[in-house]
Amino acid sequence: MTQRIHKLLVANRGEIAVRIIRAAKELGIPTVAACSEADIDSQAARMADEVHVLGPARVDKSYLNVEALLGALKATGANAVHPGYGFLSENADFAEAVAAAGAIFVGPNAETIRRMGDKAEARRTAQAAGVPVVPGSPGELFDVESALKAAEAVGFPLLIKASAGGGGRGIRLAETPEQLTEEFPRSQREAQAAFGNGAVYLERFISRARHIEVQVLGDGQHAVHLFERECSLQRRRQKIFEEAPSPVLSQQQRETLCASAVRLTESLGYKGAGTLEYLYDDATGEFFFIEMNTRIQVEHPVSELITGIDLVQAMLRIAGGEALGFKQSDIQLNGAALQMRLNAEDPERDFFPSPGLVEALSWPQGEGIRVDTHLYQGYRVPPYYDSLLAKLIVHGADRSHALARARLAVVQTTLSGMASTLALHGELLEQPWLNSADFHTGTLETWLATRRSGGEA
Repeated sequence: MTQRIHKLLVANRGEIAVRIIRAAKELGIPTVAACSEADIDSQAARMADEVHVLGPARVDKSYLNVEALLGALKATGANAVHPGYGFLSENADFAEAVAAAGAIFVGPNAETIRRMGDKAEARRTAQAAGVPVVPGSPGELFDVESALKAAEAVGFPLLIKASAGGGGRGIRLAETPEQLTEEFPRSQREAQAAFGNGAVYLERFISRARHIEVQVLGDGQHAVHLFERECSLQRRRQKIFEEAPSPVLSQQQRETLCASAVRLTESLGYKGAGTLEYLYDDATGEFFFIEMNTRIQVEHPVSELITGIDLVQAMLRIAGGEALGFKQSDIQLNGAALQMRLNAEDPERDFFPSPGLVEALSWPQGEGIRVDTHLYQGYRVPPYYDSLLAKLIVHGADRSHALARARLAVVQTTLSGMASTLALHGELLEQPWLNSADFHTGTLETWLATRRSGGEA
């Protein structure tokens, strides 16, 4: 490859930092782990060619500290930054600051991040590209009176959603005008607290919806898709179990959905990896664009396994000035893949955080099994960050084969010293509704509630 990136600063931690470092090393790119004081003994720090300590454990003093990260660039001589996911990965100001410092931001430019990070603007962009969106208010809303007027066109039930954010924060359901009046200011306060922007918008609530997303890659001129992922199994709007492809789409639906994602991506002149998220209405078979994530996703491995394309390496190549190097017709869908997120949380105590010392650790091995993790035996998981410990990922000839391998992977995994969601996944894999793919975005929470009460799932 054209080695425009001569040293890469990894501005993240945990399993994604390890993933990025491994991809860079395979391309011959030296790496710098930019980490907090709490992560000096992390797997990423052990793997990287250099380590630069950003500051104390607190994220505002380390991983969210733009000045510290820019200082790390200068001190180490790195000329590129990969932001991973979370933290500053979708922060347009950070992308702009990296570019102003003369370095490469591995991802889209600041203008694209801003445009697609504002959900109301993203809706308008999608509509202009001919991509269907969930019926909703035409733009941002700032007061109850405007919301009530917009609701007449949208109809009830509806969702009040933060314009500037994600992760399920700032979202509230209103089934009547009275509820809208009550919940609107609450959603605004949550949005302001979480994202520094209290603007919200309204969106039709689809009661039996699936969360389906399309993985895309663009080089600024052309874009391709790596098919879709089914991400409907969520708790508090956080994904727990993902798979690719979606088990419910027909070939025609798949082609239509993925073509819409490519159309929108190319309309942006998009560079890098991105994900377009859709709601799929089980009742009607319609799909609606809801947002674009302008970064790599936690669940990207399932797309890699069904296509054979290394997304992180592709991001680095594109950021280094290369064209995509393949056409859509070169990308074939091969089998099915599943991903189970292992979190340091106790399902028996309402998923209470459970960091601690990794006392015993053994990962499954064998054909079609992959583990993305930052754990090692004797590592103490710090209490300051996201609870994700590892991702168990399996690939099979079809969905049934992948499910069989997933069950085997769970049984063969040993992780002790802290509570985790490992056993929960073993239980989940035995549920008839999961095996028959008869679920939607509310299914997992309903099952968890029934499980807690001791009823039949």
